[in-house]
Amino acid sequence: MLILKKKTASLLAECIKEKFGEGLLSSDEIFTMLEYPPDTSMGDIALPCFRLSRTLRRSPVQIAEILAENVSCDEFSSVSALNGYLNFKVNHTAFASRVVGDVERLGDKYGSPMNGVGKKVVLDYSSPNVAKPFHIGHLGTTVIGHSLKLLHEFAGYDCFGINYLGDWGTQFGKLIVAYKLWGDKETIEKGGVDELVKLYVRINNEIKREEEESLLKDPDGKKSSPLADESRREFTALEHGDEKNLELWRWFVSVSLEEYQKTYKQLGIEFDSYKGESFYTDKMPAQVQKLRDMGLLEIDDGASIVNLDKWNMPVCLILKRDGSTLYPTRDIAAAVYRKNEYKFDKAIYVTSAQQSLHFAQWFKVVELMGYEWHDELVHVPYGTVSVNGMKLATRTGNVVLLKDLFAEAIERVAEITKEKHPDPKECLEIAEKVGVGAVVFYYLSNNRMRDINFMMEDALSFDGNTGPYVQYTYARTCSVLEKADVKGEMTDAELSDVEFELAKCLSVFPERINAALADYEPSIVTRYILDLAAAFNRFYHECKIVGCEDEKLRSSRIALTRAANQVLRTALHLICMQSPEKI
Repeated sequence: MLILKKKTASLLAECIKEKFGEGLLSSDEIFTMLEYPPDTSMGDIALPCFRLSRTLRRSPVQIAEILAENVSCDEFSSVSALNGYLNFKVNHTAFASRVVGDVERLGDKYGSPMNGVGKKVVLDYSSPNVAKPFHIGHLGTTVIGHSLKLLHEFAGYDCFGINYLGDWGTQFGKLIVAYKLWGDKETIEKGGVDELVKLYVRINNEIKREEEESLLKDPDGKKSSPLADESRREFTALEHGDEKNLELWRWFVSVSLEEYQKTYKQLGIEFDSYKGESFYTDKMPAQVQKLRDMGLLEIDDGASIVNLDKWNMPVCLILKRDGSTLYPTRDIAAAVYRKNEYKFDKAIYVTSAQQSLHFAQWFKVVELMGYEWHDELVHVPYGTVSVNGMKLATRTGNVVLLKDLFAEAIERVAEITKEKHPDPKECLEIAEKVGVGAVVFYYLSNNRMRDINFMMEDALSFDGNTGPYVQYTYARTCSVLEKADVKGEMTDAELSDVEFELAKCLSVFPERINAALADYEPSIVTRYILDLAAAFNRFYHECKIVGCEDEKLRSSRIALTRAANQVLRTALHLICMQSPEKI
């Protein structure tokens, strides 16, 4: 509909110029005023003329009547005026022929605005903490981030996906101590991150026990823990380049990455960079010195801060009292490095909404430092996720691992599909595409700012607004095209309302892509997929396709099916989902 709306706006601009005078309204201004009537019996596109009254110095009713008499287009079967609205009814056949023709001509580029050609985008997403499990809490940043990368690539941007690994910090002091006390190399190499997590949970529990015992012994109520003290000493040694600790740290990172890659492979995700927090250790001093030289740093109780009172934000802590750096320091250094390295036009950070203040603070500090590209930094927040109402906590081991969630989903789908696909290999391939897709679709079907309570039963259902439902619909289009065994093309056969609704749904795909990019909101694409699946299934149930006896109508219906197949495949890809041809 985007093309038709633009065409309509251009025709109206010319008509207004001819009937009411020059320089009154541009086609762009008229375009923003066009609406889709909720009742399609009134029209498929409408122009409310009330806002035009003041500009044109006429009543809305009179304006609509004058325009109705003077606007015409091949794709409109009628143009009428009613109570101040100008209503356009679309010629079903002409409209569908143009839309299907566009899909066929552009293929997997149909829907792309191509407004990113020549521009670069850096996307920072996923970024799990090394030596900790890849759990469902990471699902949001991972699939939202990758979907945004795919959407920007679709729009023509040159994209760089960065996995900013949490590979530095005091937790490594704890892990080093835990490994030296209770660890075993062979056990960890066999069990991977799961064994590292056990060590991390164990030492945290031991530290908590020591602190609680110290409170009972100390009448002043001061808690202490020898293990916590030792952990701090080991991390200090790591920071100062102790080779034994560095060797352990590198190993922890390697073990973790090997595990994470398995999940990324299931999701079809590859990153351009895995430079984590540790990479920027030697790049922070220059930015701290720049802040100092510019007079932006203040000392507050021994710590170095940037005061943000003028912008109604708490102070941004740059250095602790002991001179050690913090997240804002690293993020500023990373942003400067990435600007120099990638020459980005936009840098997108996909993290929890709980970090919104953190990003607002250091974005403002970057601006105060005089970096002209400060307004190219974008934070994309999202809500929390739980499973059956259960919150996640790595320290206590209360997590739902993403690999376990995927494994359960795959197993359940395999049980459903094994009767139709007795070959174990084929069954597993389908089950993995549908099971993983079900989890991803369930997450991305919600507005990213909503908190999500993940329910496996709902996600895996083949009925309702789910991933299996839309993948099954795609497989259905493949089955129809296989049976048709001919390409099909649009003819002058008269189309029904159901066929037209499918064509209309196909036509709004470019608008949905624009909206998803503008709002950094993959769920707009997900909801569109549901609309398209519903439109195709109505068409499938109400119209004979391969069995249609009218040769021209049969050809048009096959062409419509092929267009639906193409757009469904493109849209599913944009939300990190595969398109199985059989289920």
